[in-house]
Amino acid sequence: MKMMTLAKRGLLTAVSSMAAVAAYAQEAPDFGELEIIGAPHASGVGFQEAGTNLATQIHRLDGMLLIIITAITLLVMGLLAWVILRFNSRANKNPATFTHNSPLEITWTIVPIVILVFIGAFSLPVLFDQQEIPEGDIHVKVTGYQWYWSYEYTDEEIYFESRLIGTGQGNLNDEIIANLEAAGYSEDEWLLATDNAVILPVGATVVMDVTGSDVIHSWTIPAFGVKQDAVPGRLAQLWFAPEKEGIYFGQCSELCGKDHAYMPITVKVVSQEDYDAWLEYAREEFPA
Repeated sequence: MKMMTLAKRGLLTAVSSMAAVAAYAQEAPDFGELEIIGAPHASGVGFQEAGTNLATQIHRLDGMLLIIITAITLLVMGLLAWVILRFNSRANKNPATFTHNSPLEITWTIVPIVILVFIGAFSLPVLFDQQEIPEGDIHVKVTGYQWYWSYEYTDEEIYFESRLIGTGQGNLNDEIIANLEAAGYSEDEWLLATDNAVILPVGATVVMDVTGSDVIHSWTIPAFGVKQDAVPGRLAQLWFAPEKEGIYFGQCSELCGKDHAYMPITVKVVSQEDYDAWLEYAREEFPA
């Protein structure tokens, strides 16, 4: 009888230990205070801070194009003003009767060609860099639904769904604020934050396969310089390599129904050590 009691105690102790280990293993890792980098700002008129080299290239190209467009606009406006003042009926009593000016026509044909070739020489490498998918360190399959996202880490057999914290159909209330704070956000991140974020290590090359399950969606992170339509029945790809730890937000960027505005994207870029800890947690919490 005593041996049976000891055996039962031993079994209970073993079961309790296993339960404690399981509970410990499923505890979500703490990433500390991650800086919110990729987020929209009130009255903002420029780009979000670049979080990848792709975004940096896009920002530089945009700056160069803005200079060219501004110069062309000022030139055209100046020519229009000069023609209006110089060749109006008061200043030019006897208008000329010629119909051609070959040097001028050659000039306004060649100059635009040179400008377009110059722009192409800088823009095409940026485009090729976006479209040439490298060998990824991490592969994630992204599927758009009405109106949330799912993510599958195909190399790790991890799968989870990501939904808006709170609801976009009502006003911000105490319950939504409490849910945001429990997830590590503030009320400023309402309509941006999701219950489950995509976790990625800084510096890794990430390749994403993007598709849709019902209608066309679009997976977009402005700070990463990526945007890819999620088309049902088709598999498209994008890639990026995050350069700085932090939290980045995006939104579905293709009109997909009544709750289109309420399917945000959250990506947390963490250290390799924190990412490895999250993988251990996610394998148990989000098995594919």
